[in-house]
Amino acid sequence: MKVLVDADACPVKDIVIESVARKSIPVVLVSSLSHYSPKDLPSHVESIYVEAGPDAADFRIVKLAEGEDIIVTQDYGLASLLLPKGCTVIHHKGFMYTNDNIDHLLETRYMGAMIRKGGGRTKGPKPLSKEDRMAFSELFLQKIEHLAIE
Repeated sequence: MKVLVDADACPVKDIVIESVARKSIPVVLVSSLSHYSPKDLPSHVESIYVEAGPDAADFRIVKLAEGEDIIVTQDYGLASLLLPKGCTVIHHKGFMYTNDNIDHLLETRYMGAMIRKGGGRTKGPKPLSKEDRMAFSELFLQKIEHLAIE
């Protein structure tokens, strides 16, 4: 088991890294070269940088992901590609993507895109709150413990 993070705009990387530090679970941060950071990372964390092209990080994550992995992403499309692989996919606001909710999430995203394409406006996501961070942390820790037992 490993944790893959769609790291370009992930606001919970610190929670992921700290949560698995003592559990011998590797973390892979996947981001585009435009988000390069020379920051030193703990030994259990690897950074993979990909070209800045559209969806390059997503394609690398799909290639690296295996069924027992946990993936952290806010990208509904990426989540929809990982669920059939048997991965546990978590949004940074503290909910899981599932086969039961992914179609609705993708449809909502599509409808918003069509409104914007037609010249309309849609609301963006609300800022990440302290409650969102707590919800993510609780769910993430629960999934790590659950998968580590299996």
